[in-house]
Amino acid sequence: MDDPAVVVALLLVAAAATTAVAVRDPVRQALVLAVLGLALAVLFTVLQAPDVALSQLAVGSALTPLLLLLSVRKVRRRQKQETKGEPE
Repeated sequence: MDDPAVVVALLLVAAAATTAVAVRDPVRQALVLAVLGLALAVLFTVLQAPDVALSQLAVGSALTPLLLLLSVRKVRRRQKQETKGEPE
């Protein structure tokens, strides 16, 4: 671990992962997950694994957070519809 770029990238990954666990709101968790995916892609690039970094960018930074955000949106819409349909 003599390379300072690796140390910085590992610290970014550790900070982003800790934040993803600590955040309670699902929307914010999805956004932090995207940042974590970006930090992992940077780490993979620094470790000279560009193919893994590109896959991480596509899946970990874009696709997974997008699916989570869409799922949270659908659940919240369904909850609003259920509360409107209930008699007071």
